[in-house]
Amino acid sequence: MNQSQPIHWMNGQYTRVPYAIYQQQEILDQEQQAIYEGPVWNYLCLEAEIPEPGSYRTTHAGRTPVVIARDTDGEIYAFENRCAHRGALICLEKSGTAKDFQCVYHAWTFSLQGTLKGVAFEDGINGAGGMPKDFCKEEHSPRKLRIATFCGLVFGSFSDDVDNIEDYLGPEICERIERVLHKPVEVIGRFTQALPNNWKLYFENVKDSYHASLLHMFFTTFRLNRLSQRGAVIVSDCGGHHVSYSMVDAPDAKAGSQYQEQKLRSDQDGYQLADPSLLQGFKEFEDGITLQILSVFPGFVLQQIQNCLAIRQVLPRGIEATDLNWTYLGYADDSAEQRQIRLKQANLIGPAGFVSMEDGAVGGFVQRGIATAGRQQAVIEMGGDSTSSSPSRVTEASVRGFWKLYRRLMNI
Repeated sequence: MNQSQPIHWMNGQYTRVPYAIYQQQEILDQEQQAIYEGPVWNYLCLEAEIPEPGSYRTTHAGRTPVVIARDTDGEIYAFENRCAHRGALICLEKSGTAKDFQCVYHAWTFSLQGTLKGVAFEDGINGAGGMPKDFCKEEHSPRKLRIATFCGLVFGSFSDDVDNIEDYLGPEICERIERVLHKPVEVIGRFTQALPNNWKLYFENVKDSYHASLLHMFFTTFRLNRLSQRGAVIVSDCGGHHVSYSMVDAPDAKAGSQYQEQKLRSDQDGYQLADPSLLQGFKEFEDGITLQILSVFPGFVLQQIQNCLAIRQVLPRGIEATDLNWTYLGYADDSAEQRQIRLKQANLIGPAGFVSMEDGAVGGFVQRGIATAGRQQAVIEMGGDSTSSSPSRVTEASVRGFWKLYRRLMNI
């Protein structure tokens, strides 16, 4: 459903979301300008992925292609991956090392900082042709992004008005990122998952602590995450960032009867793992937290599920298409045994993971379910109408927080 239709919001309320917001090309285009190229910090990559001068990666800020590179001065730079000549991609590879970048179309050359430094046959041949004498290469470089780093994470922004990264995140989110990324990490795996739904549906899902033990049978059956367990939800002051965390009950603790009493599909005591070692990890966080999901608006997720550490990058690809880029992490000082456990527990997540295979499908279920419901609204009222932190995870406060910041940036 691509045609535009009026979108009606409840003034000052974040408990109702019009389904049309997930269905219109006009909205997607507005999001690119107001959000991804507005006063936000877009997650780009890890510092560990561009460790040496000349190393680079390509990614996107929303739908805008971006190159991130480390120059010989040791600094990190990012620029739009679009040749100033005819608009072709400057860099075609996902990662690598280079002294500079040369567009394959007409061989215009750009520095690691994204500055145009060479034009093929700029002076013509044998005195004929070439660029005008007053052509100035310095005026024809791709757009540059501001760069900020925090705990080894690289963020970029097209805006001069965005807060510094620590203020943008807020103290509680900074503390929770530092909790996981407190020492050097290494990339131990990566893949991209194609989702058949609007990007906002997945980002809502990440922030939705209410669904986790209801949709995910594995979580509930093997007692990894239940709403009756200890935990809480943290929502940043701006509303756009959040943390949900929980702690697995002690082995001898009595499981709550709430799931059995409500006859929930996700509670299945009859299942067993053929390989129980999948859940036999090791303690590495003194606070006892066994699951932490953290999000930073507009599309960054940091997860700790048992010993499985990962970053997820959420990128829109169309009205009903989203790329979910997964990067699995280990610590640089992992033992061989610890690294093996992390790799094994990586089977918990991803498109075929025991935990999150449902997330890759349920967004599509929603997108299909609302196909002709553009004038209707979602109800986001679990836990009331607050957009603040909550000691209970039986809440949608962080989902409402997302819409609080989204609507402010979109001016709707």
